[in-house]
Amino acid sequence: MSVAIQDRPIESVREEVIDQLIMNYSHGEISLEAFESRLDKAMNGTDTLTISELTKDLNLNVDTKYQDKKKSALGTHYQQGKTKELDKLMNVFSSSKRKGQWNVPKKITLVNIFGSDELDFTQAKFTHPNTQIGVLCVFGSIDISVPEDVNTHSNINCILGSIENDSTSEFSDDAPTISIEGKVIFGSLDIKIKQPIKEKWLRFAGSLKALFN
Repeated sequence: MSVAIQDRPIESVREEVIDQLIMNYSHGEISLEAFESRLDKAMNGTDTLTISELTKDLNLNVDTKYQDKKKSALGTHYQQGKTKELDKLMNVFSSSKRKGQWNVPKKITLVNIFGSDELDFTQAKFTHPNTQIGVLCVFGSIDISVPEDVNTHSNINCILGSIENDSTSEFSDDAPTISIEGKVIFGSLDIKIKQPIKEKWLRFAGSLKALFN
């Protein structure tokens, strides 16, 4: 006997519904407008029964081919293989950037004095479930960009500086976690979401539609 829909974890139901919406949209069963409208409702819904109703009239179910494509496009952030345990970045009156596809070490130490740093985790591959970033920023600026589906924690002491954190505190227990600690003195630290999860779903759905049609 299957578990009643109202007794199932909401995130599991949400993911199943989104998968089925993408499956049907990519095969031309529903319009783009209907897909986006239902996707918004699935992502923002607060009870399992209402979310599950969004696919009640859709006939196509997720298959192995879909799951393979999803895993390839939206799979885990984790990268197998060896990488450095510690990465030290020091900028004095200079700048540095980490972006694109790069392997994230277990710990990053960032010292910025009258400089600028950019860490972009949007396409990064995590080698550990928990990544620690130690920050010392004096008269400098640090920009950290993360995708929405990564947990982000921060504990920063700020002295005559500014800190802005627009990231997702808790996304999923299975998602990588970035913990940022340290001091900002006469400087700025900006932690922001660069790629919301909805954009990922829409891009993935568009790529499947181009493949199947």
